Amino acid sequence: MHPRLNLHEVDQDAYKAVVNLGAYVSRCGIEHSLIELVKTRASQINGCAYCIDMHVKDARKAGESDQRLHLLVAWRESPLFTDRERAALAWTEALTRIAETRAPDEDYDLLRAQFSPDEMVKLSVAIGLINVWNRLCVGFRSVHPVD
Repeated sequence: MHPRLNLHEVDQDAYKAVVNLGAYVSRCGIEHSLIELVKTRASQINGCAYCIDMHVKDARKAGESDQRLHLLVAWRESPLFTDRERAALAWTEALTRIAETRAPDEDYDLLRAQFSPDEMVKLSVAIGLINVWNRLCVGFRSVHPVD
């Protein structure tokens, strides 16, 4: 696969805007490990190899286990995820697939039971951001590093 273009080289202002939103997400107060799970799961759904590679590596650096990362794609069938993580992952799937799901009340209710309103907004921004990155990276065919 060959990249179509490099966003950073073509439009530094657009790139910086997305990076600045990422800085907000990084300091928003939601636990880093959860944010990495959310980023990885959305990237799996969107088929973004570049982002999956990046966020699996970041999750491992943050102490995430290989077993949980391998089972993330089937989190509903695994007892390894907490109620808070399950609520965040359900919301991640609902927002990432919003055209299909319309963000169902059941997923919102799970979210509301585990997160404050402020955290719900911050988590939703994080989900939106990774979806922006996925669309940019898939659309422009960003290639992940090969070790």
